Amino acid sequence: MSNAVQWVRSLIFNAQMYLAMLVIGLIYLPAAIISRQGAIAGCHAYCRYIRWSASWMIGLRCEIRGEPPTDEVMVTPKHQSFMDVLMIYGAIPRGKFIMKSILKYAPIIGQFGLRIGCIPVDRGKRGQAIKKMVADVRAGRALPGQLIIYPQGTRIAPGVKAPYKIGTGALYKELGQPVVPVATNIGVYWPKRGVMRNPGTAVFEFLPRIEPGLEVGDFMTRLEEEIETASDRLNKEAGFHG
Repeated sequence: MSNAVQWVRSLIFNAQMYLAMLVIGLIYLPAAIISRQGAIAGCHAYCRYIRWSASWMIGLRCEIRGEPPTDEVMVTPKHQSFMDVLMIYGAIPRGKFIMKSILKYAPIIGQFGLRIGCIPVDRGKRGQAIKKMVADVRAGRALPGQLIIYPQGTRIAPGVKAPYKIGTGALYKELGQPVVPVATNIGVYWPKRGVMRNPGTAVFEFLPRIEPGLEVGDFMTRLEEEIETASDRLNKEAGFHG
């Protein structure tokens, strides 16, 4: 298949992806208003739909490896595209993201994000946000589930090195929960920018847990090493050697 045809298919897929968000969001809106579980069901339905439509519209299939957690843990994924948000959320029962505060004003994404328990964080005020979140968890006010935080804070293209944010280590220390790192090679098929989506099999691998008790510095070193090593391995599996 030529690149021009794949580009057109990608353009159509991208357009229907956002249309589907609107349609599914409206269908599940009454259930989301009634309960958190209704909002979770809507988000899971959207994740399943995008996974299915990507497989036949652009030839992009997704494979989940490892053991997705079902208990109270922190999940720390490699972030390369919008697709890793969907696939990781879709693989766990009650995920809740630490998200940029501005996203709470976004149509559909913001409203559903708040309903499923996402925690908005202001840039430049993350220390305050972490303290508040820890206080909410300890007071029993936070909704139960798997807390998802991207340790690099933003999308990072395959082969690019970027620092891991210390906020993840602070949460690890304060919450005392196991951490489940997640590696991926989705960026090989779904670039950070642009329309093009490439065919192939993207892998999302849930790695072995990091148990509580490490010093923050040791935890951050181990977290980065495990995610980057596994992601580099998956990139090579996908044919990326940059």
